[in-house]
Amino acid sequence: MRLVTVQTEQGPRACGEFEGQYVDLNSADPVLPSTVKGLLTLGAEGLRRAAGALVAGERTYDPARATLLAPVPDPAKIVCLGLNYRDHAAESGMAVPTEPILFSKYATTLIGHGAPIVLPPQSTEVDYEAELVVVIGVGGRDIPRDRAMGHVAGYAVGHDVSARDWQLNKPGKQWMAGKTFDTFAPVGPCLVTADEVLDPQALGIRLRLNGRTMQDSNTNQLVFPVDETVSYLSGIFTLEPGDLIFTGTPPGVGMARKPPVWLQPGDIVEVEIDGLGTLRNPVIRR
Repeated sequence: MRLVTVQTEQGPRACGEFEGQYVDLNSADPVLPSTVKGLLTLGAEGLRRAAGALVAGERTYDPARATLLAPVPDPAKIVCLGLNYRDHAAESGMAVPTEPILFSKYATTLIGHGAPIVLPPQSTEVDYEAELVVVIGVGGRDIPRDRAMGHVAGYAVGHDVSARDWQLNKPGKQWMAGKTFDTFAPVGPCLVTADEVLDPQALGIRLRLNGRTMQDSNTNQLVFPVDETVSYLSGIFTLEPGDLIFTGTPPGVGMARKPPVWLQPGDIVEVEIDGLGTLRNPVIRR
């Protein structure tokens, strides 16, 4: 099943894709919440009811006209991993990490498919990073690795936009600041439920900038796979339904190129992951 959040006159609405339309799940089954995060809190029963609501739904939205938010626009946490691709670590001239390197973003960074990435006036070195995003379905603390996949609701395409001049050149290296300017976390277009993804460690992942392929790798390069990552994070803090985990980026980022390639107004960035779809966002200057 593919879940989206559509911005409507009534506010954000959780919808599922069915026969080329977005079906409003709550209108089809009033038991279901009107948000994707609310739906995830119902667990497997909520997803089962949502699948039935797709067939019975009457209120629909045309994807060609719909405004999409991030599939989960209101997560409690956005957790990100750095240097989590072996080939990206090599590109960066850094050792493969022996345990996850973590940072976070805020919900104000989230935008959906089609929304603009806004370049802030404070930065002149804004970079792109294609990422697989894991969406938590069942919360928990101290989750054993062999049970971690049961806590994953699904996956989405993500883009970890990064102001490198803040992240790497400010005193103390301001990772948090460089990663959390507004609009710096496009996610979408949809959340694909875990039952439709046979192996999250076997997905081709690509990023195109104005039609030119800049990143092209596979999630089999992940240093810390999904189950290990979920288990590790749950040992630090309680995971909750709707939490987002950005799992790192492959090689080909702008800062590693000679000369470096930074995002510019007018650019179009597309991130594509096999089976999950293509996330497309224009770039503008604030």
